[in-house]
Amino acid sequence: MSAPTVTEQADGEAAAHYCASQLAETVREAIEQRGAAHVALSGGNTPKRTYELLGGLIGSGENVHLWLADERCVPLDDPESNAKLIAETVDLPEATLHTVDGTLGPDEAAAAYAQELGDVVLDAVLLGLGPDGHTASLFPGHATLEEHARRVLPESDSPKPPPDRVTMSLDTLGSARSLVLLVTGADKADALARTLSEPSLEAPASLLPRERLEVVADRAALGEDD
Repeated sequence: MSAPTVTEQADGEAAAHYCASQLAETVREAIEQRGAAHVALSGGNTPKRTYELLGGLIGSGENVHLWLADERCVPLDDPESNAKLIAETVDLPEATLHTVDGTLGPDEAAAAYAQELGDVVLDAVLLGLGPDGHTASLFPGHATLEEHARRVLPESDSPKPPPDRVTMSLDTLGSARSLVLLVTGADKADALARTLSEPSLEAPASLLPRERLEVVADRAALGEDD
C-alpha cells in the first residue's frame, strides 16, 4: 500500500508559503490547459495565512472558481461561515466564490450545492486536519465516510458546533487533480500520525487516495519540534 507524500516545513509560516505557491502553480496550469481553475478550500485558522498569500501570486483571479470543501449551516455574514473567511482573506477580486446557502439546512443546502458543482473535476483541494482527525466536515466514524452516491453530503451531527454542515464527499475531494492536506501545530501530531498510518474510519483523511495525497506539515505536527 502506498503512503502519502509528506513535505516537511519548519513552521506554520513556511508551510503557508509552500501551499500558496503550489496552489498558485496549479491554478496557472489549469487556466493555461483548460481555460479555468476550480479550487476547493477549507475553513479554520490553519489555512488562513495561505489564503492571505494566494492573491498576490495569481493576479486578479479571473477564470478562477473557488469552492467550499465544507461549510457550516449559518448565514454568509456569520463569523463561523467558511465563505466569509475565504472572501475576506483571499484577495482575488475577479474570482467566482461558490457559496453554500446554509440557511436552507443541511439536506437542502447539500443538494443545491451538488447541483451547482455538477460534474466539475476540481483542479486543487486544500484540506486541514482537526485534532480529532476530521477533515472538511468528515468526522471519525460517521456514515458520510462510506457515502459514494452523492458528491456533496449533509452532516447534521457534527461533534463540533454548529452541528449542521455541508461537506464534499471523500470521492469528490479525492478525485481532485491536486490534493493537499495542510497540518500545523503540536496539537495535531496524534491526528496526523493516525492519518499517516493504516486507512481507518477513525481517521477520515487516511481514506483519501494515498498515492496522490501530499501532506504538508510543520515540524511540530510531525512530532519533531524541539
